[in-house]
Amino acid sequence: MTTNTTMQKAARLSDLADNGMKRIEANGTPILLIRRGNAVHAYSADCPHAGAPLEQGALCNGRLVCPWHKGTFDIATGALVEPPALLPLTRYPVRVEHGDVLVDSMPEPSKTSAPTAADTRTFAIVGAGAAGAAACAALREAGFAGRIVLIDREPRTPYDRTVLSKFVPSGEMPVDEVPPLLPDDFFATHAIETIQADVTTLDAGARRIDIGSAPSIHYDAALVATGGIPKRLTLQGSEADNIKPRIRLLRNRDDARRLVDTAAQGEHALVLGASFVGLEVASALRERKLRVTVVSPGNVPFEKQFGPELGRLFMRLHEAHGVKVRMGRHARAVAPGDANGALRVTLDNGDTVSCDFIVAGVGVTPATDFLDGVTRNDDKSVNVDASMRVTNGLYAAGDIARFELQAPVSERVRIEHWRVAQQHARIAAHAMLGIPPKEPLVPYFWTYHFGKTFEYVGHAKHWDETKFTGTPDTFEFIALLGEKGKLVAAVGCNREKQTGMLVEALRKPLSLADAMKIAESA
Repeated sequence: MTTNTTMQKAARLSDLADNGMKRIEANGTPILLIRRGNAVHAYSADCPHAGAPLEQGALCNGRLVCPWHKGTFDIATGALVEPPALLPLTRYPVRVEHGDVLVDSMPEPSKTSAPTAADTRTFAIVGAGAAGAAACAALREAGFAGRIVLIDREPRTPYDRTVLSKFVPSGEMPVDEVPPLLPDDFFATHAIETIQADVTTLDAGARRIDIGSAPSIHYDAALVATGGIPKRLTLQGSEADNIKPRIRLLRNRDDARRLVDTAAQGEHALVLGASFVGLEVASALRERKLRVTVVSPGNVPFEKQFGPELGRLFMRLHEAHGVKVRMGRHARAVAPGDANGALRVTLDNGDTVSCDFIVAGVGVTPATDFLDGVTRNDDKSVNVDASMRVTNGLYAAGDIARFELQAPVSERVRIEHWRVAQQHARIAAHAMLGIPPKEPLVPYFWTYHFGKTFEYVGHAKHWDETKFTGTPDTFEFIALLGEKGKLVAAVGCNREKQTGMLVEALRKPLSLADAMKIAESA
């Protein structure tokens, strides 16, 4: 028998638990071994999205779930199942001989689906954010060999916008080091055209996209993933020439750069809105040692999403780190303050807050004004079916899409979360190729405050009970939100493996009792 001399012993098969994982190094290359019965698979040990150590993830339903952001991969092949990773795991040759696990540190050649011969179709994607990148990757991954055109007003390739509120304002990550969602050469290597332009009209009936003076693009199928436009700030005096430059939004990299520059010159920030982005920015600015005041309506942050008990937990965390939280209040007006150049913001009860600059996090409106021949909802979103189809040849993803959520309960929702947008885009890309959805979408997102990551699995518009496991006060817990004995959503902190298992389990109806078993598993 001829032995491949580049393979080396990595472990004894008996060292690997069945349905278990082990991280090893082969010639300095970190590799993850996964045992299934007497078979062993070998993959890149770190998630291709953000480098999470995959051995800390969860194995369930024949899948490996990343511990950090729940990117999901098929154990047998390494293929991508769920984002935010957009590429499959790198595979390494591995075999078992005489009880030894042998691994080669040279990866196997990548495998892609066979392209359709002489495909003359044009697929257009409007919006080069998370969903746009996911759609491009999914189309080529599935073997589409036709023309792909990616259109966006920003000049750069898609990047990870989630870090803009989490790590950039604190100075932990420079704006110019925000990571791309795909390798720099991905679009050239995969023959994807990128056009920097504002789309003036997308005519759904004519299947035509107008981009100003440039020639129109005629498409066979198009995906709209344009996200949201920040809502207008209803603050008297905010448009004044000496005030407007000191009000910051945070939707893109240029906004983040301006926020960092402003924060470097100020001492006190006022954050309007206790949204996820607003409180993430508040946390990040406190890391810069700025004074931070948050003004927002409502009783406690995130009460609508998580309930009052968890909302108070977030508020206590922020207050413990020096954030002054003013809930139940609206900012009414802003004017120049003292001789030192401070701004004076008047609240609806007559109180005033002095600050150096304002960060507005008051929500977005779906960016759909350019769509022609499409019915829009009152909030400017568009309804889509299970394949993300708006009408013949046109699909939508992300903030603009109101979709039928099947798991854990059936209802039409619009969810403004980054990973959901990518899930939408992969479903749409497959539908453009005639591939139907295989299983229900389970929403997931994460939020980051003062070094702690909170994960949200599922989607709860209403629930009748909350069950806890762990210790919320020490930020090691899972809260299960249930309705009529079924799990509808879960919130976790420092329980990454269990939340990964819940993501997979929620593809089917899950009782609170069974969810509690998962939440309490080691």
